[in-house]
Amino acid sequence: MTESNNVHRAKKSLGQNFLQDQNICRRIVEAIAPQKSDFIIEIGPGQGALTSFIKSNNPTKFMVLELDDELASRLESKYPDIEVVRTDALKYSWESLAHLGPCKIIGNLPYNVGSKLIWDIVSQVTSLQHAVFMVQHEVALRLTATPGNKAYGGLTAWVNNFANTRYLFKVPPTVFRPRPKVDSAVVSFTPLPRSQWPANPTNLSLLIKMLFQKRRKQLSTILKKHWSEEVDLWFENEKVKPEARPETLTPQQFLGLSQCVCIKKS
Repeated sequence: MTESNNVHRAKKSLGQNFLQDQNICRRIVEAIAPQKSDFIIEIGPGQGALTSFIKSNNPTKFMVLELDDELASRLESKYPDIEVVRTDALKYSWESLAHLGPCKIIGNLPYNVGSKLIWDIVSQVTSLQHAVFMVQHEVALRLTATPGNKAYGGLTAWVNNFANTRYLFKVPPTVFRPRPKVDSAVVSFTPLPRSQWPANPTNLSLLIKMLFQKRRKQLSTILKKHWSEEVDLWFENEKVKPEARPETLTPQQFLGLSQCVCIKKS
């Protein structure tokens, strides 16, 4: 959520924290390198602090997704040439963007839905060129963690099978109204070539969730019911010990293992 000069009471139910620092707003927008030929989508524009900087670059097409009706109406009045979509971003059909051409997505994501939104966006927006999101600092560390790191988890393994992530900078609570209790951070996402995307993302998702639900257990224990000669050969070829734990696998190894193990939805 972002802010202009107009006062708006932040709604806790929507996770609204309004950005007040113009320099940080500028840095976030610059990170997505807006061009006049771009189609840019902003999630949760709020009172429009990021919106104004994006608009100043005159993108060919600019769409914002806003759930708060009052803020959506203000944006429509202030920027009549911007397409304002009144929707919950969690329910938005991200696959539908494919027919609209290449796009860039930006947003200050509410803490309570940031991880879920990123999980969906990187894997469903096939026309994505670049994305920049501000999220809770802890989530930013997870998104950019390496195998074996304490922050490395299911979100890391999933997202990095669709995009390269890069931690850009930390944002303190003092630049928001109201002030959150924790730090935020900005992360950049550059999609991998489509040829590298998982052929069966559903199975990969199920495998990642199953393994990280039991992350303290050994892989051989978690996969006991799914073990086969193919799985055994995978461990041998990847030089991964069966007693290793999930957080030691790279995102690419999760993908390879998902091609050997079929997980059924419970």
